Amino acid sequence: MYKESNITFKGINKLAIPAIIAGIAEPLLSITDTAIVGNIQTNPTEALAAVGIAGSFISALVWILAQTRSAISATISKYLGAKRLDEIATLPAQIITINIALSVLIYTVTVFFAESIFKSYNAHGLILDYSVSYYKIRALGFPLTLFVFSAFGIFRGLQNTFWPMVISIIGAALNVGLDIILVYGIDGVVSPMHIEGAAWASVISQTVMAVITLFLILQKTPFSLRIRFPFNKEIKNLLAISFNLIIRAVALNVALYLANSYATKYGESYIAAQTIAFQIWLFFAFFIDGYSSVGNIVSGKLLGEKNYKKLWKLSVKLSRYSLVISLILSLCCLAFYTAIGHLFSQDEQVLQLFYSVFWIVLLMQPINAIAFVFDGIFKGLSEAVTLRNLLIFATFLGFTPVLLIGDYYDLKLYGIWIAFFVWMLLRAGILVVKFKQKYLHKNP
Repeated sequence: MYKESNITFKGINKLAIPAIIAGIAEPLLSITDTAIVGNIQTNPTEALAAVGIAGSFISALVWILAQTRSAISATISKYLGAKRLDEIATLPAQIITINIALSVLIYTVTVFFAESIFKSYNAHGLILDYSVSYYKIRALGFPLTLFVFSAFGIFRGLQNTFWPMVISIIGAALNVGLDIILVYGIDGVVSPMHIEGAAWASVISQTVMAVITLFLILQKTPFSLRIRFPFNKEIKNLLAISFNLIIRAVALNVALYLANSYATKYGESYIAAQTIAFQIWLFFAFFIDGYSSVGNIVSGKLLGEKNYKKLWKLSVKLSRYSLVISLILSLCCLAFYTAIGHLFSQDEQVLQLFYSVFWIVLLMQPINAIAFVFDGIFKGLSEAVTLRNLLIFATFLGFTPVLLIGDYYDLKLYGIWIAFFVWMLLRAGILVVKFKQKYLHKNP
């Protein structure tokens, strides 16, 4: 099971490429929903706005609840590096059970208050009806998604990104096919289900992914999913890390909530354009997150080995690779700037608003790359308190004031994306400084 950490170009990309493919599968599900729903014949702008609002809330909940994935990965990789994996044999089953129970509770509560939740996003009329309808179906997948994400944490902790890639590819391919069939229908076979079809496509895909994940965990890892007591000695520490990362995720999602809330306030075309821009931003984020995942996976193992020199080299290499990827993605989008918008909507007002801010989304990608890489490294080092405090600072003393100033001067979508730019600049800059101070000259 134990192998020395390999931070060569080949070694890093052996982990990163499967992680990139697995990572982009999640936003690909949302992008597919956005593109297909945005091109339906009945009320496409309202449907697109609803998917953006409900999808944003779903992403918020998933990101908040899925923080145990990073905690599991960091814990397992640390014990793998220290060659003491047998000491946490009971931990995965225990934390997965806690995750699933929590996700069921949150699903039950949020479905009951769904209409009030989306009214708080400034949704009303048809957009509100569509948002509630989409959410009540799509949210059925919460427990399944949390199980899959927790399992991905196990695989990553074992330095394995291959199986998460396989699971994600299957889920994404199935979701695309089902989206087309269920949203548009097949004459004489399947009636068009409109926005509800997109929601059911996601739930069915998540179910299949969960079944495959269960099989692979039992067959390809040394862990059993049979719950045994007493609680593992690491459960308290893992939950503490998770709790701090959850607070961090809440702060992160405050920024996303404010962005969508203000965009909705500006009008249907604004939230539709914001939905397209954010889905592309999210796709980029998960793409670059492949190298962030390597930071999460390998830094924990290097910490267990007490190999701080290699840890610094890892941060430099991951930063370089992610910067190159971000620049390539940005240049590709510049080359197809107009065509990209037409994939999601044919509404000229929506497209005009989208094109007006898309350049900001592309401009911030190199900054995002650095922020995501060091975010992953700090997760692997179990520096949850640092990440928590940073997101609170960046959200409430960076993003929010800039957003309010932009709103005051009627900048609308410009104000939202300038706020995002400042937000990511703070996240990247502070993490780089802190990492350099703590690990650059640290001796083994």
